[in-house]
Amino acid sequence: MAGRGRLSSLDQLPEEAQDDLVWAIGELNQRKRTQADILFELNDRLEVKGIETISRSAFNRRAMRLARRSMQLEERKFIYAGIAERLTPEEVGKSDLVLGEFLKTLIDEILDSDGLDSKNAMELAKAYKETVVAQRHSAEMRRKAEGEAKTKLMKAVDQVAGAVDMAAKPDGQEVLRKIREDIYGIFDK
Repeated sequence: MAGRGRLSSLDQLPEEAQDDLVWAIGELNQRKRTQADILFELNDRLEVKGIETISRSAFNRRAMRLARRSMQLEERKFIYAGIAERLTPEEVGKSDLVLGEFLKTLIDEILDSDGLDSKNAMELAKAYKETVVAQRHSAEMRRKAEGEAKTKLMKAVDQVAGAVDMAAKPDGQEVLRKIREDIYGIFDK
């Protein structure tokens, strides 16, 4: 198993500089300022505290790693957005398979990289299982709610049909008023 590797100067910052490091990472994530400006201000903050400054190359390596992670998160957001519209009750079974395969691929990628042990792999597997169970539960609840709504609608339509004189031409406005009252509890003033 590979070790944690060589610690960078950012990793070796003392405790009193951690708030400055968090600030710098936040600034990088906002993507409003240049990396050089953020490094300059970070080094100013460190100098005020009497702490050795960070080199441009060390800061660049961290910024590049953050940018890579940010792009991966953005990419995942679009992937999930594309999958989400297909998560209908009828399609959940198929979507479970797609999501399952996606999560397996993600787990494989994480396992291939350093920093994941067997405990973390088990946690990922558990998260995968819980995701699938939650999707199925959600689909069952949605089907149940749709069934209850359909039953309620049919009952209200039957009530309205019984209340409307079918011998005469039914008044559409009256039928809609009756449905709003009986189904939704909305009463005209």
